[in-house]
Amino acid sequence: MADVTDNLIDLCGRLRDAVLPALGTHAARAHTGVAVGGDITFGIDEQAEALLAQHMRERLPGWAFYSEDGGLHGAREPEYVLIVDPIDGTRPAAAGFESACVSIAAVPASEAPTMGDVVAGVVQEIKSGALFVAERGAGFSMRRADGPAIPFRPTPREDVESMFWSLGFRGRPAVILARVLEELIDASSVGGSVFDIGSAAYGVTRILTGQLDAYVDIGPAIIAAHPWAEAEFRRVGRGAVLCNSPYDVAATYLLCR
Repeated sequence: MADVTDNLIDLCGRLRDAVLPALGTHAARAHTGVAVGGDITFGIDEQAEALLAQHMRERLPGWAFYSEDGGLHGAREPEYVLIVDPIDGTRPAAAGFESACVSIAAVPASEAPTMGDVVAGVVQEIKSGALFVAERGAGFSMRRADGPAIPFRPTPREDVESMFWSLGFRGRPAVILARVLEELIDASSVGGSVFDIGSAAYGVTRILTGQLDAYVDIGPAIIAAHPWAEAEFRRVGRGAVLCNSPYDVAATYLLCR
């Protein structure tokens, strides 16, 4: 399993190196297409996806990978399938903010892998280089780019009024989302705080560092409870429902197990 994890760390590092110089540039914000999941592909996404395809072809030809923009590619009978978001937090990355990560998870190849099949997950902050690594059955580690460990400091906070938490408005109808979360937002916005930081991987890993208490994506639950709302999600998402997908949270799921 260590070899699998090492491969994920190597790929994370290469993707980070490829996009780091583009953070905050105007070229990073250019719209270059539409991803498989329906989101806009930005210039910085295209750069990362090209490096991902090259890396897999040259270094891991016996594996397959699924990415946000490119879908499923690689070996026809792979040993492992990687679930990759080369830039989780494309919009913060394009703006030059720190809340953007590379997120990669590995699952043994099967007909229908689930979250429970993830055997390794790696998240790396693009701007700082901080690395979060998890192996199933072997725990997890967090370290800064220069080597020192990042302390595991989950908050002991239990009251909603002082909660620091994150949500995401991208692709979600603002009025519907705010209406559902109204009481939680109002209760915590003064004694605590609510943030839209633009990256699920960054938000969830902040729970491990103690910077945030929770990450909330209630979009799928809204649609499940109120099917009529799907039309509004598709309106805002330009035809697609843009809630979090496995490539957004597969690695962080293992980190938090």
